Amino acid sequence: MTKTVLRVDASARHSGSESRALTQRILDRLAPDGVINRDLAVPLPAIDADWLNANWTPEDQRSDAQRQTLALSDTLIEELKAADTIVIGAPIYNFGIPATLKTWVDLIARAGITFKYSEAGPQGLLTGKRAIVAITSGGTQIGSEIDFASGYLRHVLGFVGITDVQFVAADQLMVDADASHAKANAALEALAA
Repeated sequence: MTKTVLRVDASARHSGSESRALTQRILDRLAPDGVINRDLAVPLPAIDADWLNANWTPEDQRSDAQRQTLALSDTLIEELKAADTIVIGAPIYNFGIPATLKTWVDLIARAGITFKYSEAGPQGLLTGKRAIVAITSGGTQIGSEIDFASGYLRHVLGFVGITDVQFVAADQLMVDADASHAKANAALEALAA
């Protein structure tokens, strides 16, 4: 049974969003004890030179300003750590993920905190978690050569240690909405609570 879910919604739309509706259906299926909501319709600030400098300064040497610069990133990471399952609503925009979701990834992928480098290469530190991605598209078929979203999300989640990644896809909605919804419904029914 899922205890705590981190819900990350990346759609710019609230009303009429297929990914938000699908994400809600996944949450209804999981029936978690608690939900942490992170809505990326209000964009996160992109990383900049100040953020990079703060991030690469050893923690015990950071100024108060550097700590403040990293405060949002720290919060986002704590949300991830607190969750047993991460549910991401990811519409495909122009063959990839929305910029706001990429910014979220930039802010949570931090060496020494969510991953580390070892002799064997990068090692994710957020192990033992599950991710379910509600991925939607108007015309892009998931897994096709023009889908730059699902493979990226699987890779980056694995990079931080989340290797149990499932997709519930409602793709090609503009091509055949009924077939797309039927496919998403079947994937939803197959999800273990």
